[in-house]
Amino acid sequence: MMSELQYAHLRSRWHRLRAAWKRNLAPGEQSAVWAWSSFTATFCAVRALTHWIKDGHGPSSGGMKLGGHHFHHYNIGIGTLGMIGAIAVRGSDKQRHHPTVALSYGAAVALIVDELALLLDLEDVYWAKEGRTSVDAAVTLIGLGGLMTAGFEFWPAAQRALQPRDSHAR
Repeated sequence: MMSELQYAHLRSRWHRLRAAWKRNLAPGEQSAVWAWSSFTATFCAVRALTHWIKDGHGPSSGGMKLGGHHFHHYNIGIGTLGMIGAIAVRGSDKQRHHPTVALSYGAAVALIVDELALLLDLEDVYWAKEGRTSVDAAVTLIGLGGLMTAGFEFWPAAQRALQPRDSHAR
């Protein structure tokens, strides 16, 4: 059991971390971090789950079925993106920048990207060699997302550095 002192110390750390998060990242940057993290976690979880099912665990049918037909998880991603789009179009700034929106967006994109090869070829190539397209796309997005997210502090400075010299004086 945690002592009162340990609990207070842990709570203090959490508050400092939260303050640093709010102080150093604008709402849009926070959303990008949440979305990137969610994309990465969802993609990894879906890949692990599908391999687990393929190895004979889970549903004997090999996945989700709807009306006797295999239900691809990209459909969940597309539906979720539709809801996120509605929030983007009609929601307030507070709603658009809510962490749940960013987390949902990242997860939805991961569900779609995981089956990208299927969408490109219009054939179920998830386990075929062509299915590697989805993995390659996801790894690229994870890498670029990480680069952009990690470089938030750098990109404005880089932009200023690349401007012509006389514009620095303005």
